Amino acid sequence: MVIKARVKRNTYFDSITLMKIARALTSMNGIEDAAAIMATAANLHLLEEAGLTPFEGNAGADDVLLVVRASDESSADTALESAEEQLTQRPGVSSVDGDMSGHKQPRSLEQAILLQPESSLAVISVPGPYAALESDRALRAGLHVFLFSDNVLLEDEIALKHLAQERGLLFMGPDCGTAMLNGVGLGFVNVVPSGPIGIVGASGTGIQQVMSVIARLGGGVSQVIGCGGRDLSEKVGAITTLQGLRLLQEDEQTEVIVLVSKPPAPAVAERVLQVAVKGKKPVIVIFVGADHSALEKR
Repeated sequence: MVIKARVKRNTYFDSITLMKIARALTSMNGIEDAAAIMATAANLHLLEEAGLTPFEGNAGADDVLLVVRASDESSADTALESAEEQLTQRPGVSSVDGDMSGHKQPRSLEQAILLQPESSLAVISVPGPYAALESDRALRAGLHVFLFSDNVLLEDEIALKHLAQERGLLFMGPDCGTAMLNGVGLGFVNVVPSGPIGIVGASGTGIQQVMSVIARLGGGVSQVIGCGGRDLSEKVGAITTLQGLRLLQEDEQTEVIVLVSKPPAPAVAERVLQVAVKGKKPVIVIFVGADHSALEKR
């Protein structure tokens, strides 16, 4: 068994692209495991836990790190060459209907807005240290934000959510894995029928489970708003959750609202329940693992 790696200096790719490359490498002959990551401290720690270290050379948060564990040197080299080739095959930007625009892929938010000025939402997946800056830029450009990135400082999350609220925008995240707006899936989303049930959730896996159950029972989903795992903490105060509940109360496609989350901070739970019961639409509250006796009294 051999472990080999290559570092692409001062190169950035989003985590979804890198995951696809890693998945492709693991399907190659002679490859036992593979990783393609931005070499942040958190990702390097995960790499170590997976037994994919040591690797040659030092890598930092601005670098792409490719690592394979293979049965022999030849298989490892072939896989790494394939990964590098995939990184260099960067396609042009496609429009919503899939036709190629002929333009080069934008390298900044400003370039993307110039190329597609009708856009209303930014999907951001960059290393945590840069996520807050890019999110701030997107919000100030008038875009809603779906932030897939994690490792964002709590104080940055709070500031970004307040900024979004002030500008009448929706900030989903950080570490937001799932959302669906007007039938368009963001992140990891189940394919389900359209219907009258809107979902607000702090957990991507919880949201996906609820979507699947609704579909299995013959129902359909109108909108899904992801909030990020810390939104219902005492410090964040359910900023996005409350905003999501109010938006779905006004959404014409939504007749029933489902709120799913791990148990919130008690004061935050009370605030959320007050908003939920005052709305004109019924709200089903699922605080997974919590004592639901207080909910039943309402």
